Amino acid sequence: MSENNVAQFGQGDASFRAAGEYEGIKALVEQFYIEMSTLPKATAIWAMHNHDDMEQIHDKLTRFLCSWLGGPRLFREKYGPISIPAFHKQFPIGPAERDAWLLCMKRAADKQPYSDAFKCYLLEQLYRPAEFSRSRD
Repeated sequence: MSENNVAQFGQGDASFRAAGEYEGIKALVEQFYIEMSTLPKATAIWAMHNHDDMEQIHDKLTRFLCSWLGGPRLFREKYGPISIPAFHKQFPIGPAERDAWLLCMKRAADKQPYSDAFKCYLLEQLYRPAEFSRSRD
């Protein structure tokens, strides 16, 4: 991918399209939760999830990422506004948990048909919401 195309990520819906739009993001999220449920480093963050409600959890992350990547505002349409820090405040999330989340996302992204440039861009950008999820005293 040329430098010019890399610069386009984050502009309009370019990232949403690079991720394969809704279906591509849904596949990423499905693989992300597979990684989280099987990766020993993710045991703590997997335990924070209500496993009886995984369908809704998948849906929420898929919809959030669609919007966050410049696509339609699907999360807001179904669930209303989101505050990443406020929602995650209930969980003990520190640097280790943040990094485990990012590792799961990296492993999931590696299994998608994304360009290497987009994978790199995506993981760099995901650091910010992952950091916002950390618990603050």
